[in-house]
Amino acid sequence: MAEMRKANLRIGIVANEPSGDLLGAGLMRELKKRVPEVVFDGVGGPLMESEGMVSLVPMERLSVMGLVEVLKHLPGLLSIRNGLKRHFFAQPPDVFVGVDAPDFNLGLEKNLKLAGIPTIHYVSPTVWAWRPGRVRKIRDSIDLILSIFPFEVEFLRSHGVAVDYIGHPLADEIALDANQLAARGKLNIPPQARVIAMLPGSRMSEIEALAATFIKTAKVCRNREPDLHFVVPMINGKTRAAFEAIWRTVAPELELNLLDGASREAMSSANAVLSASGTATLEALLLKRPMVVAYRLNPLTYQIVKSFNLVKTPFIAMSNLLAGEELAPEFIQDEATPEALSGALLSILNSPDKRDYIQSVYSRIHRQLRQGSSAKAAEAVLRLVRERS
Repeated sequence: MAEMRKANLRIGIVANEPSGDLLGAGLMRELKKRVPEVVFDGVGGPLMESEGMVSLVPMERLSVMGLVEVLKHLPGLLSIRNGLKRHFFAQPPDVFVGVDAPDFNLGLEKNLKLAGIPTIHYVSPTVWAWRPGRVRKIRDSIDLILSIFPFEVEFLRSHGVAVDYIGHPLADEIALDANQLAARGKLNIPPQARVIAMLPGSRMSEIEALAATFIKTAKVCRNREPDLHFVVPMINGKTRAAFEAIWRTVAPELELNLLDGASREAMSSANAVLSASGTATLEALLLKRPMVVAYRLNPLTYQIVKSFNLVKTPFIAMSNLLAGEELAPEFIQDEATPEALSGALLSILNSPDKRDYIQSVYSRIHRQLRQGSSAKAAEAVLRLVRERS
């Protein structure tokens, strides 16, 4: 390590959404502790930029999900990827780290690996759940995967993929016992209130797909139990404006507490969480909050996925995959109705024994994921650089 400190280290790194921005920033922070002269460039969000990232493209331009949805943006995404490839060919980094975003990063990683640049993928592509044939492309594109979930390791190694299990940074960051009263104090919520946190997603496509349903769900819940409070954290001004427009159309009389950011405080304050499927379900698990999960895709994308049986897991929510059982009721596509979602939420709210069991399982999983992951990731990156030097 002493020899590495004497020389500059240059790392290419690309993330495409807020969850990747968080992972990338944690890795960068730990790398700087070990190699103060390290330089980063590629694509990142505000957290990575605060750690010294020189972002070559706004991260939001890469944040697209789904099959049909990606097609609309494909020319732009390919242009960005080709531009990054030219950039890294002209100025080769000591190692390249793709943070999640496999559909974007794998193609870039394959080209860089062929050019002799060591490649690491941070967060295993979900080949165990979705399009398992991609495992061959992963072998060809990546020197090492940093896995954040323990159940992925055996599958990847059985297919000849080098992998290190490092745990999840959120499990390190979030306290084992979330303080509900402290969170309510920050948000000016009465200590004895019954609170539901609603997280309709971080992307505009998710807001468009789920906001009206979530608002109608809140209205049904409030009609049945008038004492309920609803908090709705929004990731940025754009998603907040879109949500507010839908709220004014669907139920302007409904009282909701919209927040700028503060998703963790919102979930910490809650008795139950209604969430779009995604990283928020993991965060709710780590905060030990019972939840209900909704997932809605572009109708054509959903038909393709369903017709070709592309999803190979029994659950869509990471919280359920980690638990091995459906502790968080899941409602997919047309099943995600206000009546179904409100029924599931009220059932959780009014079942103390169920909540206690869910929280005990979530506590066990939190401890399994708490591995000092950003530090382990940094050590893995530097180990690969040393091996290839």
